[in-house]
Amino acid sequence: MNIRSTRIRLVAGVFSALAVGALGLSASPASAAKDDGFVRGYDTYKGDWGDEGPMAFGFGKHNKSNAVCLWQKILWAEGATESDGTPFDKGDVDGEFGPNTDTATRSLQAKWKLTMDGEVGGDTFGRADDELKVTSGSDKPGKQLNMTYYGDKGSFSVVRNSEGKYSFRDGDDTWRIAAYGYRTCS
Repeated sequence: MNIRSTRIRLVAGVFSALAVGALGLSASPASAAKDDGFVRGYDTYKGDWGDEGPMAFGFGKHNKSNAVCLWQKILWAEGATESDGTPFDKGDVDGEFGPNTDTATRSLQAKWKLTMDGEVGGDTFGRADDELKVTSGSDKPGKQLNMTYYGDKGSFSVVRNSEGKYSFRDGDDTWRIAAYGYRTCS
């Protein structure tokens, strides 16, 4: 083996190592993953919900979950209009993405000037986190952050715990983790 081929292999090895390192860095979590199982965020809370969902009436495995319950709390706080033309109320918060939640979602999407498709994905859920205001805690990784969601018609408490998982206060004043895989809210 001559010096030239050794140098070529050495340079190729360095570039390969740099490429692998760059891939590793780009895979580190800057925000939550859709399939994580929880409404979750990291670092600054702004934009945490921009990669959540999708949830919608008639499709998806997340139609009955605490994540839907969190979305319904947002619909209530915003005063979104339900099927009968009345505001979405606390009694409609049941964790099931049915026709009433679909109508209220489309109503809120229209108000926010988003595509009125009834799907709660990155654009719609991401727009909702603009209404979160910090009340205490820290947005540093591994720290708890306490917030309030302020809608046009109401507000409710939200917490991002040290693992980045979001919780909300349910109707009976119980804290619920906003999870996609189960429903404990009422």
